[in-house]
Amino acid sequence: MAKRMKDTITLGSGQVYMIEHTDTVPNVLTLFVEANRIGYTKGGASIEYTQETYEEKDDEGYVYKIITTSEAASLKAGLLTWNGETLNKLIDRSSVSSDGRNGRVTRIGGKGNEQGKYWVVGFKHEDKKDGNLYVIIVGRNVAGLLIAFSKEAGSAIEPEFKAIPHDTDGTLIQLIEDIDTPTGTSGGKGTGTTGT
Repeated sequence: MAKRMKDTITLGSGQVYMIEHTDTVPNVLTLFVEANRIGYTKGGASIEYTQETYEEKDDEGYVYKIITTSEAASLKAGLLTWNGETLNKLIDRSSVSSDGRNGRVTRIGGKGNEQGKYWVVGFKHEDKKDGNLYVIIVGRNVAGLLIAFSKEAGSAIEPEFKAIPHDTDGTLIQLIEDIDTPTGTSGGKGTGTTGT
């Protein structure tokens, strides 16, 4: 049975996955595995694509053209579960080490802690009836960090990943849909592309 038709309602949250970006963007079956999941979400996630355009036309309005001059994309998510390893992926100027007594030390801030890494960030919206939806970007968290400790609510953090182009076409976002019932797999058909 075909899935993700034009009358499909997309409802619900999902999970966030991250791996360090090297020179390729992995496909769905490689990225969306338990080892790459960075925590459970709270408040869902959102993707945003914006563009600036320039309009050109002749004096009498017969000839008209709209040109895209710049574009940007981002993925925002709320993470309810996290630890120091998670923060180290979210904050470029950070490092993680042992404190020598079964403890972990996450150092945040400072030029000496700069990693210079970019990350493949994926969001998986799972829908067994209508088909899964996957979002993949390459980028880095630009939202900094705010951790609020409260007895009324969990300490959720809200990263915002700014996308950078990740293939020769300058793609910012890959939105991948399961449109058919997978054969012999439980995680989709391995759609997705390998970028540069």
